Amino acid sequence: MTRRRIAIVGGGPAGLMAADVLSADVLSADGSLQVDVYDAMPSVGRKFLMAGKGGMNITHSEPLADFVGRYGARAGVVAPWLSVFGPTALRDWIHGLGIDTFIGTSGRVFPTEMKAAPLLRAWLHRLRGQGVHIHVRHRWLGWHDGQLRFATPAGELAVAADAVLLALGGGSWAKLGSDGTWVPVLRDAGIPVETLKPANCGFDVDWSPHFRERHAGQAVKPVVATAGEQTRQGEFNITGSGLEGGLIYALAADLRDALARDGRALLHLDLAPGRTRDRLATDLARPRGRDSLANHLRRRAGIEGVKAALLRELCTPETLASASALAAAIKNLPLPVTATRPLDEAISSAGGVSFAALDADLMLREMPGVFCAGEMLDWEAPTGGYLLTACFASGQVAARGMLGWLQRRD
Repeated sequence: MTRRRIAIVGGGPAGLMAADVLSADVLSADGSLQVDVYDAMPSVGRKFLMAGKGGMNITHSEPLADFVGRYGARAGVVAPWLSVFGPTALRDWIHGLGIDTFIGTSGRVFPTEMKAAPLLRAWLHRLRGQGVHIHVRHRWLGWHDGQLRFATPAGELAVAADAVLLALGGGSWAKLGSDGTWVPVLRDAGIPVETLKPANCGFDVDWSPHFRERHAGQAVKPVVATAGEQTRQGEFNITGSGLEGGLIYALAADLRDALARDGRALLHLDLAPGRTRDRLATDLARPRGRDSLANHLRRRAGIEGVKAALLRELCTPETLASASALAAAIKNLPLPVTATRPLDEAISSAGGVSFAALDADLMLREMPGVFCAGEMLDWEAPTGGYLLTACFASGQVAARGMLGWLQRRD
């Protein structure tokens, strides 16, 4: 019997999911397939654990058509992955590990314990029981004479494999292992890789010193924000350098792309979602008497605190003095952002291995037997469970592709 060896480089959600599929296959059960996972960090799943630190949002319960639409320009690429392993299949898989899930009021899906650690522990226990070998502190360096090169504490190691999956993550959170150092390695091998860019990131704003000192750390809510063709309601936080938070992350791709295209980007804010412009204009036109502008805004428009400060920060004195102009600003306040925050601060990254370089099984066309999966591919998704779901799904697709490729070679 010929023993085949599969090397999975990267121990995040995509790589571990591929290892799960491969090690559960009949080829592994009969001893003809060995699965090895290599990771540069001292333990696997570090970014996965960090993603679950504030509550493990694993996926979303919305209709699949809406779910697929969250992937924007890459929806057509990601949709086939989700037909193989979508949100429902992911929940069933989690239940199979003995972890219950529930749907929150927002439609997001969480493990009952709200943490990633119990899920990862159960998962690694199953992988080891299925014969998966996990090698930590093995940093991938590329290839030499067809073998994988790893830097290890004991020196450089060469590994021969019959099939390889690269699941090396994107370029954010370098301290957790997603450092993008694989980009020049693949480019040197002739693989097209799109430049890694921040996704689900914060943005810089040129706040005045007074505004920054008084309002950094405060939340702006509820608010409706628009960037490009996207409009969302939610909340965000003022930071010393600019803006961050869920609402900003949802619009990050549009803001980032506008900055790259035009050198400038505007976030339009509706600070009073429950009131019309006409009502605001009428209410603000009432005599102020001895009221300050702050009291007038609070009493007549329900605007106070950081929202009132944003109006003072971004509006001219003439606008603040006119009821109609002030009402217009409350409903459509342009907030200029100047830059994305650095890639390493982003929750995730866009860019990566070009899909033109891959076939439908996620195998590199120019390197038969080498597959790619996860965040290192050229796609992005907002927070809300979409990023994790597609990472898991891509690992499933790549693993099935590897099995098919190995069987065709027999």
